[in-house]
Amino acid sequence: MTENAQNTRFSFRDSAVVGLSHIEAPRAVTSAELEERLEPTRKALRLPPNLLERVSGVKERRWWDEGTSFEDQAAAAGTRALQDAGVDPAQVGLLINTSVSRASLEPSVAVRVHHQMGLSRSAMNFDITNACLGFINGMHLASTMIDAGQIDYAVIVNAEDVRPTQEHTLERLTRPGVTRAEYNNEFASLTLGDGAAAAVLGRASEHPDGHRVLGGVARAGSEHHELCVGSVGKMNTDTKQLLAGGLELVVDAWREAEGTGWQWSDLDRYVTHQISTPYTKAIVDAVGLDPDRVPITFDRWGNVGPAAIAMTLSEQAASLRAGDRVMCLGVGSGLNTTLLELAW
Repeated sequence: MTENAQNTRFSFRDSAVVGLSHIEAPRAVTSAELEERLEPTRKALRLPPNLLERVSGVKERRWWDEGTSFEDQAAAAGTRALQDAGVDPAQVGLLINTSVSRASLEPSVAVRVHHQMGLSRSAMNFDITNACLGFINGMHLASTMIDAGQIDYAVIVNAEDVRPTQEHTLERLTRPGVTRAEYNNEFASLTLGDGAAAAVLGRASEHPDGHRVLGGVARAGSEHHELCVGSVGKMNTDTKQLLAGGLELVVDAWREAEGTGWQWSDLDRYVTHQISTPYTKAIVDAVGLDPDRVPITFDRWGNVGPAAIAMTLSEQAASLRAGDRVMCLGVGSGLNTTLLELAW
């Protein structure tokens, strides 16, 4: 198949991030707690202690309290981002929900978030789901629509509720007779975490203090679509092959970017998708990043899916200065990757 590189490069003229927010779920759940619940199975399989934290680097992840609606948290994050931007809800022309989590197949998560945020009837709303890459995809589409003059402001939201999946996983993995293969296949789901984030995008020309969305490069490796398959209550992951495939995809995208004018070897911050210590180290080594410019949040939040990059970027915002160059580097199961540059 002939590559059409034109479709993998993109740039924006007048889009900027003008508001950011994130919400940490209130309950911290340590890896030691999960290991304690898994102890009978771990001993039966003769696995070493502290395996979850030692292998992944996730010391704790966070859960919503019982009865909390992740959709309400997405709406709360969106409202906070609008307040941060100083934008009236009536000015919003587009709401994109990028959550993997779903309470039902219909209607979209976006409609409840739209209602909760009090957005106008003229504000389009829909879901974009693309595993952990969804938030960056949402920023891409919103920036395209802003450049096209179709909307003035867009809100991209995300909230994840992994607690039920992890509870089901712990129940399955503590049943008698669990095999090592079954244990390994579901191990990665225990690194996930709850959280929420939102971004408001508007015209850079109207927001001189905004953070320009410059553009970047995207790549697809859909031959890897069976490496991580999640359903309600269960996620099976081939972590070794997922890392290898994702790394190859990122390196391909990076090399294409360097060959087409992007200069990314000396940016001020690299906000990568937050998965684990091995994943982060592999990315840093593969493209020669300065690890001191790669903020880490997975150790205390876990992998918060599409919210991970947005939450980390929101937390980093206070330490970024005008003129800083920031990369958002995401990989989503399937596999897809996008490398997106912001000018702070």
